[in-house]
Amino acid sequence: MVKRIKWLIIVMWLAPALVLAAGTDIRLKDIDGKDHSVTEFIGQGKWTVVAVWSADCPICRRDIYHMTFFHDEHRKNNATVLGISVDGYANRDKARSFIDAQSLNFPNLIGDPDDVNRLSGLTFIGTPTYYFFSPEGKFMTQRIGPATQAQAEDIILGLEKQRKKPPKK
Repeated sequence: MVKRIKWLIIVMWLAPALVLAAGTDIRLKDIDGKDHSVTEFIGQGKWTVVAVWSADCPICRRDIYHMTFFHDEHRKNNATVLGISVDGYANRDKARSFIDAQSLNFPNLIGDPDDVNRLSGLTFIGTPTYYFFSPEGKFMTQRIGPATQAQAEDIILGLEKQRKKPPKK
């Protein structure tokens, strides 16, 4: 019985790490039907903001332009943006219209809420949601609801400070 409890504790302790490690190997299609692994975009030596959106989301429509400015300013240096539509591939025409109407300048993939759950290891609440991944591809935090360029920059700055803190003894 004690062995079983120890095993259960070990599994519970490792489960989040396993979910996050496996989560970034998700394959999704882009707007043209080309298959991609999200690891092509996450963990490439830069911070990655994953902007999860839906074509029917009024807040996304109103605020996602902030991520185009963020991507423009940071993509050559320290951060990029990856968009993921949760409209499902069957609704790719709606997603394409949204991308065109919003002039999104960052890569966008199409999935569904289950894909986003696997990506973060957290329960997907709704759009817009922003997931922040370290330059090594580790999921760091999320923001549910709208986010401006300045807010995304502040989140990354705070996460960088956390990473640089010396470990407690």
